[in-house]
Amino acid sequence: MLLRFEVSNHLSIRDPQELLFTASSLKDPQEGLIDCPAAPRGGVVPAVVIYGANASGKSNLVSAILTMRRLVLRSQTDGDPAGGVTRHAFRLDSAYSGRPSRFEVDFAIDGERYHYGFEANDMEFVSEWLYVFPTSHRRTLFVRKGDEFRFGRGLKGQNSVIAGLTRPNSLFVSAAAQNRHEELSKVYRYFSSLHGHLNAVVPDASVTARLAEGELDPRVIDFLGQIDTGICDYRRAEIELPEEIRVIQREFSELLRKRNVSIEPASSDKQATVELAHRSRDGELVYLDLDLESDGTRRLLVVLSWAYRALDEGVPLVIDELDASLHTHASAAVVKLFCSRETNPRGAQLIATTHDTNLMTSSLLRRDQLWFTEKDGEGATLLYPLTDIRTRRMDDFEKGYLQGRYGAVPFDDPTSALGTP
Repeated sequence: MLLRFEVSNHLSIRDPQELLFTASSLKDPQEGLIDCPAAPRGGVVPAVVIYGANASGKSNLVSAILTMRRLVLRSQTDGDPAGGVTRHAFRLDSAYSGRPSRFEVDFAIDGERYHYGFEANDMEFVSEWLYVFPTSHRRTLFVRKGDEFRFGRGLKGQNSVIAGLTRPNSLFVSAAAQNRHEELSKVYRYFSSLHGHLNAVVPDASVTARLAEGELDPRVIDFLGQIDTGICDYRRAEIELPEEIRVIQREFSELLRKRNVSIEPASSDKQATVELAHRSRDGELVYLDLDLESDGTRRLLVVLSWAYRALDEGVPLVIDELDASLHTHASAAVVKLFCSRETNPRGAQLIATTHDTNLMTSSLLRRDQLWFTEKDGEGATLLYPLTDIRTRRMDDFEKGYLQGRYGAVPFDDPTSALGTP
């Protein structure tokens, strides 16, 4: 369960910016909160929704979460031993290019709170740390400074041996998981369970590939039917690949063969696809190709597949631009899946960026679930919650936001500078 995330020196995020999931002390509705004894007040929010003007840094916050996940999961296995660390420092101040990027997170596993983080420059991880809070007191599991490691008494396993196998450009947690370290593998699996998606628009081919891999969750079809898309069923089908595609496949395979690159040849001249059913006037089912469906329907198919997977597993899900191609009622319905204990009994969490201000009027979201990004005068992103601003529970948050009371909106009218012909 995610409790806190903090990042600095990543893309437009210069100074430390913190995103909290622990419930605040405000007297807002308690019904949707997730019970979590490891949280300071015993509860965490099931969703946070982040608003801000275009280019204010919303997507960069999502990128930071996914970058941390990638480095934990892949730095040991995929990193070039002779290479550095792939990161993106703040570029509008030359002083930050040489400073490390910092990522840290607090989360709960089996009722215990963990605090994990690391710092990296372009060449190596300069520090890494992991603490656990079995009680109110912090216990050190390990602290790393460069190539020096200090291990706590509670961390059992081949710690020194694994430290010797950890490259300067790989994380100790990543190396430990590859060597079956019991305690640290739990941390690794937590990051593996977190799923996130930066692409606002889902290409048709991606939709088809995702849905054709297996059975489509029947809850997705039910959901689409409930929001009046007219969809009532689906089927998988196979279509003949166009000849020009098959020619490209053969030429590409031949090129790889000449370069001694082993690749599995295409097993068929057909491609799996999905067709969605609508009921005709006479009651018969009519199946339509995905490319005949709306952008919103195609994107909902994938977003809902992500959402139900997270709900079933009780894990965090990060979605950039949740509202892209979606009607506001559809966006609200997705958020509601996470904010209802009935549909979210396992404690899944949603982190979403959006421009859909109608969500602010929903009774689903507490004030500590509404967050904002804006840039300061030097182009650096600032992240803050609505709870930082003096408000009342019955205020019209949408109106206040659009009027600029909370910041995070562009105030100037760009057309005013164009003049008149």
